[in-house]
Amino acid sequence: MHMPRVGIVMGSHSDIPVMRRAGEALDRLGISYEARILSAHRTPAETAEWASTARDRGIEVLIAGAGGSAALPGVVAAHTTLPVIGVPLKAWATDGMDALLSVAQMPKGIPVATVAINGAENAGLLAASILSVADAGVKEALDAFRMERAQEVGKKDRALVEEGFTGGADT
Repeated sequence: MHMPRVGIVMGSHSDIPVMRRAGEALDRLGISYEARILSAHRTPAETAEWASTARDRGIEVLIAGAGGSAALPGVVAAHTTLPVIGVPLKAWATDGMDALLSVAQMPKGIPVATVAINGAENAGLLAASILSVADAGVKEALDAFRMERAQEVGKKDRALVEEGFTGGADT
């Protein structure tokens, strides 16, 4: 097994269904990762240790998902200079807007890239884009993924036209 290049962390077991999408995106592109459940508030020492030693473990990009106050991405970023991508998760209140604003409003000097609420797949793709700057294999995998997506849209467009969906009224 390859050393993980991306670290995925989430604050709770209930975050797994959404955060799994980041891993699935990385799997599609052949990028290894590790995933953990750590809490900015309930396990702060373990979270700090995980983030501060990530580079030593070969990790190049971190993805952190959290809901509510969404402190986890910022705490992770506070303990490393690796790129951190925050995934605001829809939790029990405000449909995830609280988490989105928490992740997006990082203090000056501690940046966290932010994707959409529950946007873990895009977090995985953004991590791949970051890795692709220095890895031609990842760039090729991303290019192929984007080509496949474009072809899917083309097939759906042709099917729509073939079914006669024109939107126009007879005159």
